[in-house]
Amino acid sequence: MKKTIFIFLSLIVAVSTVNAQKGINFNLIYAAGGKMLMCVDSSAKNVVYSLGFPNQPYTSFNYLPEVNNVSISINFRKNISVQHYRYTILVDNKPIVLNKSIDMSQLKDTHAGGDEEIFRSTTFGIFPIKDKIITIITYDIKKPQDVYKNIFYGKPIPRAKILSFSKRFKTDQGVDYKWIINPKDRTRIALTEKEDELTIVKDISDIDYLYYTTIKDKQTNKIIFESTIWRYGGIISKEHEPLPDINIDKTIFKKSGDYEIIIQPRIKWTVSPKEIEKYITRYTLSVTLAEENYTKKEFFIYTLIVAFAIGLVFLIVLYFVKKRNKKKIVEQEQQKNTAKLQLNSIRAQLNPHFLFNALSGIQNLMNKNEIDNANKYLSKFARLTRNVLDDKELISLSQEKTLLDDYLQMEQLRFGFKYEINCSENLDLDNVEIPSMLLQPFVENAVKHGISKKATDGKIVITFTKQANDLVLTVIDNGNGFDTEKKNNGLGLQLSNSRIALLNSIYKENRFTLAIQPSTNGSKISLTLTDWL
Repeated sequence: MKKTIFIFLSLIVAVSTVNAQKGINFNLIYAAGGKMLMCVDSSAKNVVYSLGFPNQPYTSFNYLPEVNNVSISINFRKNISVQHYRYTILVDNKPIVLNKSIDMSQLKDTHAGGDEEIFRSTTFGIFPIKDKIITIITYDIKKPQDVYKNIFYGKPIPRAKILSFSKRFKTDQGVDYKWIINPKDRTRIALTEKEDELTIVKDISDIDYLYYTTIKDKQTNKIIFESTIWRYGGIISKEHEPLPDINIDKTIFKKSGDYEIIIQPRIKWTVSPKEIEKYITRYTLSVTLAEENYTKKEFFIYTLIVAFAIGLVFLIVLYFVKKRNKKKIVEQEQQKNTAKLQLNSIRAQLNPHFLFNALSGIQNLMNKNEIDNANKYLSKFARLTRNVLDDKELISLSQEKTLLDDYLQMEQLRFGFKYEINCSENLDLDNVEIPSMLLQPFVENAVKHGISKKATDGKIVITFTKQANDLVLTVIDNGNGFDTEKKNNGLGLQLSNSRIALLNSIYKENRFTLAIQPSTNGSKISLTLTDWL
């Protein structure tokens, strides 16, 4: 019975050996003095081999998840002193061969991996790899510092786990840490001005070097951080083992938002994305930046620069606005002064015109030998002349009424007509001012062209009326009227029209509107001063 069992076991080993030897060959470049050759089961499909790492310069990783047995051999070049080389074989980190020299009698000439160059080769053996880790270490005794390690990994690669996050902040004594133990898949973290560094702590494993870490901005989908190196010694576990960690500068987080931390093996997978996802660890970090990575000094400087720029732009705009307004005011003032000069010119023409008409009236009375009326006329004329020749731009309504009274009383001595001057009760005659001699030309026109031939039947009615904020001045006579289309209606009326046009150019906010309504039964002249009151 024992003999039968021994034969059966021998047969199994022989079959396994044949399968391994007739499998797929893979050249491995990491080996002291040469290179290794790996032969796996012909049925194996998902084989990843000869992975190198920046932080492990003499380590080669081979991932064999579907392999049952692996045959491993080493190949030396002809010029290599093979007797100087030593090797150690570990299975699941336990040595089965320890610091052994190469058996020179076992060396055979071969074309390693199909190369034309002749190598001397020896086999380490055929190893069952399913759910195991086989490590072969080789070195040259003349270069003991260069230790080459080949790892054949037949176990499922574990998914990395983040044990904690920590925030480092400055204190009076140096630095301190604020920990988040066993974080959830989504963790909220606030980074203030004091905190300058974020640390990620991973669980420890024999293949930490295989994992690399990236941080992705989930808003832009861009990678903002990547690291393949884990630090040891900064954080110690309860079992007094150094845990792998990564330090991340806070400044990589440019704004508040969600960031994804991804830890995954650095393997070129040949399986589906769904299968790959089993080996990837993902954490969402919701970061809140108290000052969006600006220090108080930087924030103050940036605020100062922005305020200065806005202030400068404001001053430049204000300068040009003021310059434009000043130019506009100067132009308006020039126009106003020009209008005033023209207005004074017209007024200077009205005064002699009025005086000439008055003197003609005196002469007419004297020619009629009406000495008493002529003397009365002269007394009225004297006071009227003083008022007319007084060079005032504005006079009160009461002064205007007095001037018109003197003039009409004076003309009554010649023509014998009647007149009235009426005022609204709500109108303050002493405090409301109008341009001097504004109505006199129209009243004179009513006397000369309206009622001069009607004697005592003639009548003139003058009214000062307040309508809302407007001042309305009217002159009504019962004369024979006149044709407004004719230009020979008297120099006073023509000058008055020109004067009103100039007054509108000076008082732009207060429109002067003249309306003349002549008829066979008389004439009505209305002068409206808009928003004057």
